[in-house]
Amino acid sequence: MDHRPNILLITSDQQRADCNGFENPLIRTPHIDRLAREGTRFSACITPNLVCQPSRASILTGLLPLTHGVWDNGVDLDPAVGERGFAGTLSRAGYQTAFIGKAHFATKSTFAPTGTPECNKSQARYGPNWFGPYMGFRHVELTVLGHMHRTRPLERPPVGHYERWLVLRGENEQGLKLWAQETRPGTGAAQTWYSGLPAAWHSSTWVGDRAIDWLFRQGKRDRPFCAWVSFPDPHHPFDCPEPWSVMYDPGGMVLPRNRVRDLERRPWWHKAALENKPRLSDPAMLKFRAEGSRMPDQTDAQLAAITANYYGMISLIDHNVGRILTALNDLGLADNTLVVYTTDHGDMLGNHGLYLKGPTPYEDLMRVTLVARGPNVAGNKVVSEPVSTLDLAATFYDVAGVSQPADIQSRNLGGLFAGKPESRDVAYSEWHVHPSRCGVALNLRSVRTKRYKCTFELASGAGELYDLANDPDEMNNLFDDPGYAKVRKEMEDLMRARPGKVREDLPEPIGMA
Repeated sequence: MDHRPNILLITSDQQRADCNGFENPLIRTPHIDRLAREGTRFSACITPNLVCQPSRASILTGLLPLTHGVWDNGVDLDPAVGERGFAGTLSRAGYQTAFIGKAHFATKSTFAPTGTPECNKSQARYGPNWFGPYMGFRHVELTVLGHMHRTRPLERPPVGHYERWLVLRGENEQGLKLWAQETRPGTGAAQTWYSGLPAAWHSSTWVGDRAIDWLFRQGKRDRPFCAWVSFPDPHHPFDCPEPWSVMYDPGGMVLPRNRVRDLERRPWWHKAALENKPRLSDPAMLKFRAEGSRMPDQTDAQLAAITANYYGMISLIDHNVGRILTALNDLGLADNTLVVYTTDHGDMLGNHGLYLKGPTPYEDLMRVTLVARGPNVAGNKVVSEPVSTLDLAATFYDVAGVSQPADIQSRNLGGLFAGKPESRDVAYSEWHVHPSRCGVALNLRSVRTKRYKCTFELASGAGELYDLANDPDEMNNLFDDPGYAKVRKEMEDLMRARPGKVREDLPEPIGMA
């Protein structure tokens, strides 16, 4: 009997770090809050990248984006690199591995078929009996779209296990029709409505159901498991189902203090990213990139409606996290399972007059939730050292008692989990922004210490520096302030000391970045 700890990684998509009950009394996340009380949470956890694909590839591989090669959305993770990540390594070391939910290791909207199970032009290759392997995970059940958009019809055949399941709900694809319907009048907020989709048919419920089913189907437990359960929400569109969509009163939402654009105080690329046209030749992709990934200015009433809907999506995720934790308890696995809850990146949610995500590396996007509970994890502890979701891979290797790859850039969190005093100097985030996203190419490198955050745009030499201790709202860019020249130099030295190699053979996007 193998008594090594189980590992359960639970992620959301685009969830701000301050959108949990333990940081925000307006939002109700009782199950994630309980994980934090019974375990350790990190108040300065940084994502290695501000969008989905690169950050998820970093979680899997323990490598920074410019090392694993997924430098923007639209660039697929090389399966050989993915196989060497924690899932493949633990599979080979005797763990049962599973991935359930949104993977986004590969591109959905591609220029041509790529052959991956996430490609919208390759679905005919993956029938109802395909359940992996994929990127090192032996068992796989995917929600490839997860967050559908009204302006983008569902591909045929449908992409992913959830999508194929959803189209069979009701008669004549009733589930899809109900999802697009509104149950009550809205404010006209962009990409926001009270969805008529029954909560029982929602992707968050499906992910919870499938995770619980997989846990119960393991049968004789002579091997430990490592599962990644990935919820697609609260990523836009903000289409929460009832009763979760009415859980929060828009009139009671607290909006950002600084919700007017202040581009004159920012480096040049903030304005350029908003005003330039995405560079895409495919008209359907261009329309979606221009309209689906950007938002026009919203009124306070509209921003409040977006926020209330976003909170509802998070509370629905929390509900399903609670169901999964209950299943662990019922199976007698809770005491020997490391549970980690985190996300890929945040959302601007109106701060600085910005919405969704983009090359504006504020804490709203860069700082993410990280909570852990389980064997050798101290209870009711908050760690303020700068860490990264990149560090999860090394941590999982340590928990499993296997050697980590020699070139890994991940650092084991085991000591911090156990409550041992350990200082961390810096966490890294990096992004080569492809012009198909916002019409401008950027080479962004960010470094985050306990007090400061600095981002360098290497092609132009511009940047932004914030003193987070004295300016937590990131209002005053000190990059060109002579009084902070020494700090800027120290931050640049940290950026130049980035561990590992930057790949020179970065692949071109094979789809929409």
